[in-house]
Amino acid sequence: MIKHINNTDINYIDYGEGENTLVFLHGWGQNISMMQPLGDKLKKKGRIIIVDLPGFGDSPEPKEIWTMYDYASAIKSLLDELKVDSPIMIGHSFGGKISLIYASKYKTSKLIVFGSPFKKEVEKLSTKTKILKKLKKVPVLKNLEGFAKKHIGSRDYKNASEFMRKILVEHVNLDITEDVKKIKCPTLIIWGTMDNEVPVEEAYELEKLISDSAVIPYEGCSHYAYLENLGQTVNIIKNFLGGE
Repeated sequence: MIKHINNTDINYIDYGEGENTLVFLHGWGQNISMMQPLGDKLKKKGRIIIVDLPGFGDSPEPKEIWTMYDYASAIKSLLDELKVDSPIMIGHSFGGKISLIYASKYKTSKLIVFGSPFKKEVEKLSTKTKILKKLKKVPVLKNLEGFAKKHIGSRDYKNASEFMRKILVEHVNLDITEDVKKIKCPTLIIWGTMDNEVPVEEAYELEKLISDSAVIPYEGCSHYAYLENLGQTVNIIKNFLGGE
């Protein structure tokens, strides 16, 4: 489905049932498919909304250079259109940073982030050729009906336009520490101890900044820890929602 939001089109899927609304935001160079394995296993626990962030998947690039705050504002506008008032935000990496900003500015029921940077990053622009290779090393991706091969990398950073690279510069240079301090909703911080993109030390820094938060480390896992231990991630989220 596509809605015209904040002067751009945003593609999303919307399914599931229940009192909660879970909103999933993927990482850089990725799309809906990276979050759908979680959504599919949680669809009986709530309404599932998974977004192709503008510039990725089937959502076209925004017409201007967006900041991270612009992305968060667009998600808020989309959720207003969908009559979602207090979502549970779930984000990975780039999408996690947007989720952190969202929760600092707008009503949010709960927050879950996976490997989400919040400080100014260094030397990230040199990783463009590594992203897809790292994804291919995640065992669970090979078992998810080939969705990784079909979808991941189609709009990878290595294929990003000069326009999207300017947005990436905005992202990696933005420190949202002061925003993060404003988050009051219960927050889970799930992180791989072997994350080479965003060191696990940042997870514990986040925990200190967010008053009601807890780190759940995944030993030996990478930046894609939430998928490497998919079953564990699903169970943690179910418990966080108050399920069995």
